[in-house]
Amino acid sequence: MPIRVYSTLTRQKEEFQTVEPGKVSMYLCGPTVYKPAHIGHMVGPVIFDTIKRYLAYSGYQVTWVVNITDVDDKLIVKANELGTTVEALARKMTEDYLDNLRTLGVDGIDHMPYATQYIQEMQEIIAGLIEKGFAYPLDGDVYFECTKDADYGKLSGRNLTEMLAGTRAETRDGKHNPADFALWKGSKPGEPAWDSPWGPGRPGWHIECSAMARKLLGDTIDIHGGGLDLMFPHHENELAQSESCTGKPFARYWLHNGLLRKSGAGGKIGGDHSRHGDVAASQTADILAEKQAQEEQKLAGSKGAESVKSAVFAKFDPETVRFFLLATHYRSPVDFGDDRLAETAKSIDGFYRLIESFGRATGKDFYSLTVPATRAESNRVWAASASERLSYENELTALRTRFLDAMDDDFNTGAATAALFDLRKTLNSFITDQKLEADGKSNIAAQSALHRGVSLFKELSNILGVFRKPLEKKSTGGGDDEFVNSLMQLLISLRAEARKTKQFEIADNVRKGLTELKVTLEDRPEGTLWRREA
Repeated sequence: MPIRVYSTLTRQKEEFQTVEPGKVSMYLCGPTVYKPAHIGHMVGPVIFDTIKRYLAYSGYQVTWVVNITDVDDKLIVKANELGTTVEALARKMTEDYLDNLRTLGVDGIDHMPYATQYIQEMQEIIAGLIEKGFAYPLDGDVYFECTKDADYGKLSGRNLTEMLAGTRAETRDGKHNPADFALWKGSKPGEPAWDSPWGPGRPGWHIECSAMARKLLGDTIDIHGGGLDLMFPHHENELAQSESCTGKPFARYWLHNGLLRKSGAGGKIGGDHSRHGDVAASQTADILAEKQAQEEQKLAGSKGAESVKSAVFAKFDPETVRFFLLATHYRSPVDFGDDRLAETAKSIDGFYRLIESFGRATGKDFYSLTVPATRAESNRVWAASASERLSYENELTALRTRFLDAMDDDFNTGAATAALFDLRKTLNSFITDQKLEADGKSNIAAQSALHRGVSLFKELSNILGVFRKPLEKKSTGGGDDEFVNSLMQLLISLRAEARKTKQFEIADNVRKGLTELKVTLEDRPEGTLWRREA
């Protein structure tokens, strides 16, 4: 099936067709770098990194831009508080942001422009808007005149009166309309400033993204992404000023991810990923009302969210965090909390056990497997193996189709991760049925079939950006600490002897004590294995 995406602009799913065949231009609004990144800053990058992975897998050449806002009121205030410069603070916080992205495996960004590097391009757009009658200077400032844009508000679906209700429009004597927003702000003493035809000043927030997107990706881009909280006013204003300047559509598809909110209740990871109230559930959903509802519960820096390093990575492996963020459809709100992350960690532990089982059964390293990088290559592999399939491989084929259909359907990673759980179950059952970790190791046909199945698992997990390297914090009994491993083998032997002599209470106490130490024993035909949870 063709890829279909839900665009906020049209309120419906549309077949994905790009401006230039075979190529995708994608822009994601990045952070204002005035303080350390919190977990909310990671949601969009993880989602759109996965979207890029899938589009590349589907044969597209993707160019992805994520901007850095390095001049803003918040930056100026914070730099003054810390006694440093805006530039120094922005650079330091950008490095923190980038470090967190690397930790989460977000490595697909092609361009990360700083707003201050595109002042000239911003001024060119502003001058063009004034010339066309869409903007007006006012005592060193320049404002976009919303009433001159006939379809202003089409992204959020509200008219000017509705949009102003309940908002804090910028007040300024001389503005033509309270909704008019700043394209250029005259500088105040001590603030960063650049020369311009309207006097020294700095750009408004919205014009920055329009200029960077246009310069790096062209007048019309394929995908514009961001959190639902940015739909209005930021994206609405981006769209208005960009299209008023060029006379062309600014973005073909507007993709808005749901926001993080503090977890209120637990739920099963890897099961039903649909959510009551999902924005995707109805084409007639009131997007602005959903935006307001999510923002009221939003987990953000302004509401006390901690640094992602101290609040999240200190407790949970980054792969757990990435998997968690992808286990829900990207447009749904995400209930975030230690309880939910702990559930995810427990749920995905089974994937690590599968990887270990594969290694024991075949003597091969899962992480060194070579797998198809594109859908076309994968199709050839699975078509070629059709004549020699075992019955279980028909299950694999169905699960592969289910995973890809989910991703084709508006990048539904929630349904895709559910397919991965079922794929794991199928592979584990095959290993057990064929006794591939015991006397079935000599079954060459079964070994080959397992290799194909686990290779499929790696291929699909690569699309999600998970299970790409061994989990560093996880000990499986074969680690570097030989002393600990020797002690564990001694305990395992003593327990085995107790069971052999029917001293079951002693054997049970050994297991119970190890469980309290977060050590899990796994009895297998070839012996007992152990692992300690991170």
